[in-house]
Amino acid sequence: MNAQQLKNAILQEAIEGRLIPQDPNDEPASILLERIRKEKERLVKEGKLKKKDLEVKPISEDEIPFEIPESWEWVRLSNLIQLLSGQDFPPEKYNSEKKGTPYITGASNISNGRLHINRWTETPSVIGIEGDLLIVCKGSGVGKMCICDIPKIHIARQIQIIRPLSSTVLIDYVRIVVNANMQSIVSKAQGVIPGISREDVLDLNVPFPPYAEQKRIVAKIEELLPKVEKYGKTQDELNKLNEELPERLKKSILQEAIEGRLVPQDPNDEPASVLLQKIREEKQQLVKAGKLKKKDLIETPISEDEIPFAIPDSWEWCNLFDCVDILYGYPFDSTAFNENSLGFPLIRIRDIIPSSTKTYTTEKAEERYVIKKGDMLVGMDGNFNVCFWKSDNAYLNQRVCKITAKESILNQKYLYYYLPYELEEIFKTVSYVTVKHLSDKHFRTMRIPLPPLAEQKRIVAKLEQLLGEIDKLKK
Repeated sequence: MNAQQLKNAILQEAIEGRLIPQDPNDEPASILLERIRKEKERLVKEGKLKKKDLEVKPISEDEIPFEIPESWEWVRLSNLIQLLSGQDFPPEKYNSEKKGTPYITGASNISNGRLHINRWTETPSVIGIEGDLLIVCKGSGVGKMCICDIPKIHIARQIQIIRPLSSTVLIDYVRIVVNANMQSIVSKAQGVIPGISREDVLDLNVPFPPYAEQKRIVAKIEELLPKVEKYGKTQDELNKLNEELPERLKKSILQEAIEGRLVPQDPNDEPASVLLQKIREEKQQLVKAGKLKKKDLIETPISEDEIPFAIPDSWEWCNLFDCVDILYGYPFDSTAFNENSLGFPLIRIRDIIPSSTKTYTTEKAEERYVIKKGDMLVGMDGNFNVCFWKSDNAYLNQRVCKITAKESILNQKYLYYYLPYELEEIFKTVSYVTVKHLSDKHFRTMRIPLPPLAEQKRIVAKLEQLLGEIDKLKK
């Protein structure tokens, strides 16, 4: 049960007479209603009410939703209150210089159960007084309520005033009843701009307790609702924690993985230093074949300052660029783009997250720019998202790159799990005006903790097992 449901349940208990015990010494509600009837007769004589206000609209058995204590009575709200509707003013009749009477125009004037004043009028006509119940009856915030806490106000059409006809009707109890029925009242709101009609308020069936019991109910509600609010805040914090927990767990597990603490090391594994020697030998062969220059054999040492955490003895820190092949997207002409399936599918940076595209291009490019299902892609603008492409073959557009691990030394899935860590670190440091950009220079400066190849496979297997369990938690 969330806080709102708990609040609703407490309000319902209150208006059904089950929140507090009844006192047989209380003067019954039937006597209060007789006093109110006489008070209304007096107001009619004084011209403050009309004769029709003396009419009592009966409540049929079918309209009674629940049983109430014997000392209570069912009555229409119209028999207990006056309902005042507001009047709008044109701009020339109100001001922001605090001249005249506060002018309440709508929900924006009600904040945390109190009035917020930003307009005044020197020609008030529909007057609210301290102790009146204000209800937003139209527009944004319909159903919002507060007790007037200043001596005098003027209300606009978006506000209605509920004012008790007798001191034996506690406005705070009326507020409890209206609050308990608010969902039903608001559901009847009609029009392009939803509005609560006067009839919906006046015809509301009120379970009316003795005056003394009204006071006890109000006191109990005032005691309980702050606790409900506190419970709601605690629940919100717990819900937030529950939402964040899977991602926190994932991040923690991935960190364990890249630091060599997720699976045990096997002394029989071929160490990563041997893998690095393979890289050197491959480069030497490429130099001999004329595919690389001698300067490409120069290794950039990794300083102690560049190493963010310790790794096992069988691992090595190395330059990511030596372990992968990177293909940057082709600068296709955007005038050839379409979503009519004309030409060949095209992967743009916005297609990384969904791993699918609706864009086609009629322009042709070299075969190497064709991405196949299972290729790993990185978005080079924005959040630097990473994905394995899941859709059919498509061209690779600029600002997206394909990264392929050299299988003899680096497991593609190990790279997939490590790369977001490195990209997040770069993301923190990249300066930008509107969007952050990833460049070839960034890839050339990336470092990777390289485990033995066999351990990389064990890490991937363990990660997929644990991350799968976390995904189940989400569901």
